[in-house]
Amino acid sequence: MEIWQSINSLVLTAAGGSTHGLWAQFVAGMQQTSLLEYVAVVAGVVSVWYSRKENILVYPIGLISTIIYVYLSFKYHLIGEASVNVYYSILSVYGWVLWARKNKQHEHVLHITFSDRRQWGQQLLFFGVLYVIIYTCLHYLKGAFYEGVIPWADGFASATAYTGMWLMARKKVESWYWWIATNIASIPLYFVKGLVFSSVFYFILLVMAFAGLVEWKRRARLQQEPVSEPA
Repeated sequence: MEIWQSINSLVLTAAGGSTHGLWAQFVAGMQQTSLLEYVAVVAGVVSVWYSRKENILVYPIGLISTIIYVYLSFKYHLIGEASVNVYYSILSVYGWVLWARKNKQHEHVLHITFSDRRQWGQQLLFFGVLYVIIYTCLHYLKGAFYEGVIPWADGFASATAYTGMWLMARKKVESWYWWIATNIASIPLYFVKGLVFSSVFYFILLVMAFAGLVEWKRRARLQQEPVSEPA
């Protein structure tokens, strides 16, 4: 509850303390959106659509979006998000290799699966350690170089995104839970930085993440069903 109150306060403060100011900032931000940001958003949406369909094109198209966002994140002092997009780019190559791997029968080796209890523990530990590290680094950067950094919000969005990308490369259903958390945190974060179109982008991704979760759950259950041999 306190996190939501902090987010609401953050957004309203950036908008001049009123819903009218919020709308005015939204309209102004959309008008000032650069062509580069439009390209990044469109590529990102297409990439997520392919990930929902378990299509390997998620990675080459996603790289277009992540590389542009590395530049935009540094420009607008979203240092944690910049690190995330560098990580996305690296993990995209890693995931591309894993998703493309086939056995001698030319069948894909990696399939969508659920995480077991041990893997859930690893995910939570991975997230927790990353959040502490990213928050600490951002807190230092805020005082030394980037006054516009918001350590707790940027750190949370970044740590959840790191976890989601790692799990997606391994085709784990739970990756979508982490993407949902990332998108919820990123909507206000990008809005207060003036990247309004990107804020809309993360809202679209939030909706797509719920759809992706449903689709991957369905596919994982199909993988679990025993194949009946012909009589």
